[in-house]
Amino acid sequence: MAKLYFYFASMNAGKSTTLLQADFNYRERGMQTMLWTAQLDDRSDNKAIESRIGLGADAHRFTTETDLWADIMAANKVEPLDCVLVDEAQFLTKQQVWQLARLADQGGIPVLCYGLRTDFQGELFPGSAALLGIADALVELKAVCHCGRKATMNLRVDAAGIAVAEGAQTEIGGNDRYVALCRKHFSEALNG
Repeated sequence: MAKLYFYFASMNAGKSTTLLQADFNYRERGMQTMLWTAQLDDRSDNKAIESRIGLGADAHRFTTETDLWADIMAANKVEPLDCVLVDEAQFLTKQQVWQLARLADQGGIPVLCYGLRTDFQGELFPGSAALLGIADALVELKAVCHCGRKATMNLRVDAAGIAVAEGAQTEIGGNDRYVALCRKHFSEALNG
């Protein structure tokens, strides 16, 4: 039976790298995959999914209006899919998460989602909240704080490296805008 998986972590935990490795494993065995990522993450010049260690792959892009069930099932009719992999899953809508669950349940296609659990204020993203609620399997990937403890929080910083406490939930950026920290150091950075 196909399942819906959610691999989650803070920034710099290797989510995209892990996705690309899973995709490679399927393809190496002659299996067909389909990769998706959020349209709003436009940091990459060459590849739709790109890891910090330099791996990358082309992918379909979703917006909040994308009907993932319809688009993926249409592709599945042309060439049967063995797995669907979704990067930046925190940007999925609740409805899209249910569409991915339907792919696993009715379409028989395993779906592997990778994304952040929380934003820079410690709040769940809508896609992450839905995945935490209904995914068949939850897997936490580990990032490391500068103190050596597990990093679970994403601190947003400005150009000078000063912690940012307010703003829009979504602001695309990498190491220039976010620092993965343990909860203790996250709280100290915001309150100290």
